[in-house]
Formats: sequence, C-alpha cells, structure tokens
Amino acid sequence: MRRLAALSIALALAAPAFAQEAAIRKNLAERLPNFPKIDEVVKSPIPGLYEVRSGNEIFYTDEQGNYIVDGQLIDTRTRANLTQERIDKLTAIDFAKLPFKDAIVWKQGTGERKMAVFADPNCGYCKRFERDLNEVKNVTVYTFLYPILGPDSIEKSKNIWCAKDRSASWREWMLEGAPPAKAMGQCDMTALQRNAEFGRKYRINGTPGIVFEDGKRSPGAMNTEQIEKQLLASRAAAK
Repeated sequence: MRRLAALSIALALAAPAFAQEAAIRKNLAERLPNFPKIDEVVKSPIPGLYEVRSGNEIFYTDEQGNYIVDGQLIDTRTRANLTQERIDKLTAIDFAKLPFKDAIVWKQGTGERKMAVFADPNCGYCKRFERDLNEVKNVTVYTFLYPILGPDSIEKSKNIWCAKDRSASWREWMLEGAPPAKAMGQCDMTALQRNAEFGRKYRINGTPGIVFEDGKRSPGAMNTEQIEKQLLASRAAAK
C-alpha cells in the first residue's frame, strides 16, 4: 500500500510537467512549422522557463510555448554560462569511440600518449600547431582532415587522403610546404564526408579542433608547453 501511495504521489507530481511539455511541443509545432525537430523539453533553473533541445541546439520557452528565447543563460552569481555548459555535455566526445579509421595516424617515440586533431590543410593556426606538436615526444596523433576553409582545402584534403603515404603527405605539406601530389585513379574519399558530419554533430566550428584522451577539448592552437601539460593531465585522468 505504501508503494502504491508513493507511486500515486509521484504520478500526480509528474502530471503537470507532462502537460506543460505537451503544450510546448504542440504550440511550437503549430505556430512555427519550420522549427527544428524537438528532441527534449526540460525545466531550466529559472522557474517557469523551459529548455527546448533540438539536436545540440538549445532554446528557451515559457510554460505554453508562447515565446522563444535564442540566447545564453548566465548565472550572475557564479558567472557560469549555463547554456554553454549544457552544450558542452551534449557535445562531449568519448575519445575511445572516435572513428579512427577516418584519421591519418602518426606517432613519435613510444606513442603511448594519444590525441586527436581536426585540421584544415590551409589553416595557418593548424600549421603552427603542427610545428609545435612536432616537438612533443611519445605521442600518437590522429589527424582528421576537416576542410572547412574553401574548395582548395577540400582539394588538398582529397590529395592527401588519397596519397600512398597519407601521414608523410600531410606532414610534408604542413611542416615543409610541399604540396601534395594530385590524386590519380580511384580513391574512396567518403572519410572526408564522415569527418564533416562528425564535426557538425559535435560542434567543431574551427581548426585545429583538439581532443585529448580524457575527452578534454581545445578549440584552437596550443604551444608545445601547453600540449605537454594537457597530455600529462589527460593521461592521468583517463587511467
């Protein structure tokens, strides 16, 4: 009887939340037919304000879906960006589940420490990062070609991916400025499409996009000292 009573109370408390979610979904769908597909509706930290999630996009609305807010929710007490924190959780990357078959792999020394980089061959910051990374010892680097800077970046990425030795072609271009040879014959380049889709899904909006073993992300270049420091921290955290 106690269990039934507890269940009844829980259902009674949940009913208003279900009703409000249903109202939000219904009203937004009817009034905004082009609004993205809603994946989740949950209460925000602000009373009466609901978070509406569409993929990795976050919006806010009232209890009836009468208004939509597209912006950042900031906690003024802590200055924390609650919207960004939520997006970071949604776009967190499990390093072990990265699509390594779509990456160019090279290592130095033992290669015991690991990191992944989403890079555009025409990105100046990527080239500087590659030079700094070249000084790091005992590391395995998974480079995902991520040509987002225009048609020439796509062409260079295709040539590098289709090279007999992808790693050598990539590093010769990034470190020495030696242009990759033009791809000849048949070559499966669907990896570049998958990398683009992965980047969009996980909001990799710039290059280099760096991911460490513990899932720590860095949206920009790091110098050798910073790379070394983060490799040590991430290695310890991943154990």
